[in-house]
Amino acid sequence: MTKIFRPAAVLAGLASIVWLAACATAPVQLDEKGLEAEAWELHARMLTVDTHCDTAMSMTRPNWDVGERHEPGKPGSGLIDLPRMKEGGLDALFFGCFVGQGPLTPEGYAQAKTRVLLMLDAVDKMCEKHPDLVTKATTPAEAYRIKKEGKRIAFIGIENGYAIGKDLSLVGQYAQRGVRYLTLVHSSDNDICASSTDRNHPSDWGLSDYGKQVVAECNRQGVMVDVSHMSEKAFYDVLKVTKTPIFASHSCCRAVCDNPRNLTDDQIRALAKNGGVLQMCFLSAYLKAPTPNAEREKALKELEAKYGPQRNVRNIQDEAQRTKARQEFQAIRQKYPDERAAVKDIVDHIDHIIKVVGVDYAGIGTDFDGGGGVADCADVSQMYRVTMEMLRRGYSDKDIQKIWGENVMRVLQKVIDGGRCPGLARGSFPPRRLVP
Repeated sequence: MTKIFRPAAVLAGLASIVWLAACATAPVQLDEKGLEAEAWELHARMLTVDTHCDTAMSMTRPNWDVGERHEPGKPGSGLIDLPRMKEGGLDALFFGCFVGQGPLTPEGYAQAKTRVLLMLDAVDKMCEKHPDLVTKATTPAEAYRIKKEGKRIAFIGIENGYAIGKDLSLVGQYAQRGVRYLTLVHSSDNDICASSTDRNHPSDWGLSDYGKQVVAECNRQGVMVDVSHMSEKAFYDVLKVTKTPIFASHSCCRAVCDNPRNLTDDQIRALAKNGGVLQMCFLSAYLKAPTPNAEREKALKELEAKYGPQRNVRNIQDEAQRTKARQEFQAIRQKYPDERAAVKDIVDHIDHIIKVVGVDYAGIGTDFDGGGGVADCADVSQMYRVTMEMLRRGYSDKDIQKIWGENVMRVLQKVIDGGRCPGLARGSFPPRRLVP
C-alpha cells in the first residue's frame, strides 16, 4: 500500500506531542485558593462559551424568570440562570431550542415548529426584559463586544432537525431569528438522518437525500451543522457534502467512555481535518462508564418497558404522561443513585482530544438542564472549576482560551464567511485576543 504524506496530520501529531510534554514538565504548584484566583483572573480576560443547554424550555414557563437567581438544588431551580452564569464565570451560552422527536407527519412538523417559535420568543423576551444583564449575539464580533460591556451573551441553536420538517425555507427563517446551529437529529431517526441511538431501521442508513439539502442550506445560511446525536454513517455522509466546518455541540470521546453518543478517534480526526470542533458534554453517562447495579437496572428496564428508553422521555407528546414518566424515572435514580462523573473526567476527555488531534479542536457544551452536570460542577455557578482543573494539569492560558471559546468562535466565523448570510458581518477571527 502506498503511504501518502499528509503534512497537516504530521503537524497536528507533533503539536500534540509538544503539548503533552509541556504539561508533563510544567505542573502548576498553586494551592486550591491560588488555582481559583488564577481561574477567575483568566475568566475576566477571556471569552467563555457553552454551546449547549436546554434552559429555553424552562423559559417558556410563565412563572420562571431566567433573570432571577434560583437556589441551586431546589426543585424547579434548573441549572442555569443569568445571575448564576456570572457567578460561574460563563460569558456566552447557546440556548438550545429542543424539540422531541414526534411523528413524521404535517401535524407533527407543525407542532415542532410551534414549539421552537415559543422558545425563540422566550430568548428574545429574556433580552428585552433584562437588557442590563444579557444581549443576543449572532457573530463572534458581537460576542466579544458584549463581553466588554460586562453582560451575558445569548446565542441560539436548535436541537433536532425535526423542527424544520420538510420545509427547507425554515432554515433561513430560523437563521433570521438568530439561530446559529442546527442539530440535525436527536435520539430517534428523522427525515434528515439516522440517530446514534434508537434507530427505527436495523441498519445505519446515514444521511438522506433530503438531509444533504438541509446541510447545503445550513451552509448557505451561515448556520453551523451540529453532528451530536447522529449515527456514524450520517457523520461521514455530512462530511462528504458540507462546504463549511462542522461541530459537535455536546458529545465526548468514545475511546474514553464507550457510549454511542460519543465520537470515535477516527471521527475526531475527520472532524479536525474538516476544521471543526468537539464540545465536551457534562453528562455522566458520556464521561465514564456507570458502576453496575443489578437492582437499579431491573427497575429501569421495567420503566422502559412502560415508557420507552429513558433518554426519550422528553419525546413523549402527552404532557401528563411525560411528567409522570419523569417523576418515576427520577424516583428510581434517587433510590439507586449513580456515581456521578467529576470535572477531572471532563478534562480527561479534553486531554484525549488534544492527544489525538491537538488543542484547536476541543470546547465546552454542558447540556445543563438536559441531563448535564457532574458532582463538582453541578450547575453553571461552578463552571470556573473546569478552568481550575486545566490549570492544575498545566494547560497554558492560550490553550484554555481556545478551549473555552476561541475554537468554536473560529468555526462560527468560518461558517458565516462560507455562507450568504444577510446582515452577518464577514471578517477575520478573532477580532481581538483577550488573553495576551
